[in-house]
Amino acid sequence: MRWSGGRGSGNIEDRRGLGPAGAVGGLGAGGVILALIGYFVFGIDPSTTTAVLGGGQQVQQQEGVRGGPADDAGRFVDVVATNVDDVWTRQMPGYRPPEAVVLYDQATGTGCGMGQAAMGPFYCPADRKVYLDLSFWQELEGKFGAGGEAARAYVIAHEIGHHVQTLTGASDQARRMGARGAESGSVRLELQADCYAGVWAAHAAAVSGGQVQLDPRDIEDGLRAAAAVGDDTLQRKAQGQVMPDAFTHGSSEQRMRWFRRGVEAGDPAACDTFSARTL
Repeated sequence: MRWSGGRGSGNIEDRRGLGPAGAVGGLGAGGVILALIGYFVFGIDPSTTTAVLGGGQQVQQQEGVRGGPADDAGRFVDVVATNVDDVWTRQMPGYRPPEAVVLYDQATGTGCGMGQAAMGPFYCPADRKVYLDLSFWQELEGKFGAGGEAARAYVIAHEIGHHVQTLTGASDQARRMGARGAESGSVRLELQADCYAGVWAAHAAAVSGGQVQLDPRDIEDGLRAAAAVGDDTLQRKAQGQVMPDAFTHGSSEQRMRWFRRGVEAGDPAACDTFSARTL
């Protein structure tokens, strides 16, 4: 994947090395929101998330260093996130980027409560920030078998896709439909974000003058990343059986198909998972 000559906007908040913020009292609305996000977006039981908060404690948010990181790993995130935002600026009238992409280690306070690296990358609608512990790249490759920069870029584009859904109201629509099951609002939301990641890939080169570019092999890396985090694949690895009634993200086949649809169509209108008869 070509990216080193790409433009960074500096819309990064770097909290690496700061550690988690201190606790300030009861669980509060932020902790409740994070518990719901963990259940709704990641399929994590709310009791697990609230336990992570440290016995029912709300956490303070931190202020990291704002601007473009100097290290290659941080700069990669900056360039890719900027490119994704540039694509959406062209595709969506009135688009505004997330407040920041936050880089952190292990745990950090968020507008939705305590964020943990164990949750994977996530978007918090309460503060409109994307949260990313860069150790996830190693997990993505080692645990899920999806290596390469294009797989990492797919993850970033997917999370910014959730920001787009907050702006369009799709997140609220999904929440009204329910959080679990093969036809649930959660699955439709996640598959749409996969498709939006494909839309980004289709336009990455055009909006950057070729400075950010994915070749066919990179698209295959993105497809492998989508497949690696399909509900059926994860369930089969974890418990030896597939339970569609517990799906929150969609099957590997669905995630690949919707990502590819975004790549081939290059049009957000092709990503309407909420009107699709079959997912």
